[in-house]
Amino acid sequence: MSILDKVKIGNYVQVNLELSEDRLTKETVDAINISSIGKICDFRITDGKGIGVVLQLSNGKEQWFFEDEIDLLDENGNIVKKINHIKESNNFIFNILRELNYENKNNINELLNPLNFFMWLVVSFKDIF
Repeated sequence: MSILDKVKIGNYVQVNLELSEDRLTKETVDAINISSIGKICDFRITDGKGIGVVLQLSNGKEQWFFEDEIDLLDENGNIVKKINHIKESNNFIFNILRELNYENKNNINELLNPLNFFMWLVVSFKDIF
């Protein structure tokens, strides 16, 4: 479910500064520290897949945020708990692939080993399936 299904322009949300602080200006961080509540002014496509929001902050300036950098607020101002719906797959192979992890190799012999390359390739593509 997208953020578009949950909120409308004019709704208020809370910015999670820990997730977005590294890309924001000092002025924006100061405004969020004064009040982390922002009013949704607009929606924007972020990277072709996700939806971001443009918020009006406490200093009157507008700033956009990724969907996961904000917390939705209910009508009482309480944070709405996020529910991550993960597609359940009963396919045995997909379940095995989900559990695979890859450790980076530093030794030249490990790097040249075709089995390590294959393992890296499988782990890299597991999120596509």
